[in-house]
Amino acid sequence: MAARLPRVDLDAFRWLLTDEGQGVLARAVEETAETDHDELAVQAQLRRSTSADHVAAAVTQAELRRRAVAKFGDLAARMYFTPDGLEQATRLSVATHRAGRLQAADTRSAVDLGCGIGGDLLAFARAGITAAGVELDPVRVAVAQANLAALGLDGAVLEADATTLDTSPFDVAFADPARRGGRGRTFHVDEWTPPWPFVEDLLRRDACVKVAPGIPHSLVPDGVEAEWVSDRGEVKEAALWSGRLATVARRATVIGQGGLATLTEEDDPGSSVIGVGDLGAFLYEPDGAVIRAGLVTAVAAGVGGWLIDRKIAYVTSEESFRTTFARSYRLLEQLPFREKPLRAALRARGIGRLTIKKRGVDVSPEQLRKRLSLHGEDEATLVLTRARGEGVALLVKPF
Repeated sequence: MAARLPRVDLDAFRWLLTDEGQGVLARAVEETAETDHDELAVQAQLRRSTSADHVAAAVTQAELRRRAVAKFGDLAARMYFTPDGLEQATRLSVATHRAGRLQAADTRSAVDLGCGIGGDLLAFARAGITAAGVELDPVRVAVAQANLAALGLDGAVLEADATTLDTSPFDVAFADPARRGGRGRTFHVDEWTPPWPFVEDLLRRDACVKVAPGIPHSLVPDGVEAEWVSDRGEVKEAALWSGRLATVARRATVIGQGGLATLTEEDDPGSSVIGVGDLGAFLYEPDGAVIRAGLVTAVAAGVGGWLIDRKIAYVTSEESFRTTFARSYRLLEQLPFREKPLRAALRARGIGRLTIKKRGVDVSPEQLRKRLSLHGEDEATLVLTRARGEGVALLVKPF
């Protein structure tokens, strides 16, 4: 687990933007570039000519930039962050997708209510949208302003309470409510900041609200589109689109190295058409965004397949497909589900390295792997799940 970084002090951050501060930051980035650097030694060296508070600010930014590469790629080297602001910021690929949707909808201006360090704000500005950010925390205001300047983007950031502003001058209002309470991350919408009633009111106009991917379908207001987004196989968020921005009821968007693809309920024939059947020659594991959006049967339709169980998000087919919306496996054979005969079957096949995937069964892959105690030379993937209500162990090969 990465070490917790100190809070960013406003005065120290403003100093960091001066010529002197930029010089110290550049040295801090250079001195801490190696993963095995001695941080105490680096700070001691920098303190020979700079105060301790200023050195701490520079070293903190250097570390945040390294951590931010996973979200912001090459842009991270020019940006500024706070520890919690970076954690809450939208990944660049997801923010770019969102800005693209606004651009496609002929959005000329957008206001980002609670813009944080400016992740979405920057994406809007990069898409050519006149963007304004609103943020109550003065440190985040300063950081968002610095990020716009650092990337040479137009835009403004205002220190204000987003819930008190009139958003009508803007084509679109965007909000990303903080989902943390006094005890950490919260899944109760009334504990969000701003709370759910504010979100419901905002969704009465052309708006987009970023929400947790676990949001219940029943909570989505009528006429609002719910979009679940995954990036490189990991579900990152859900977004609610309202007004003219809502084009369907449910959407799954999958972002990968080759671009993005989207699936909606218009592609879904539903469970009345897609039934449950025996295991076919191929197994498909739908992407998490597809599962969250309730579009597993749309994947089944796309691969000419069916479900292996009404309550399990696995699809099977006799046809071989490569699809953006699911991982594809060739079904090699079905092994015993009980642990002792399963161990014997795996050992008989010379399997020593085992990837275990499970869905719908009460199994800990880590603990099971230890108990199996395999020592063979071969490698395999095992799927533990349920088919027609019964536990099954499937030896599969990804393709």
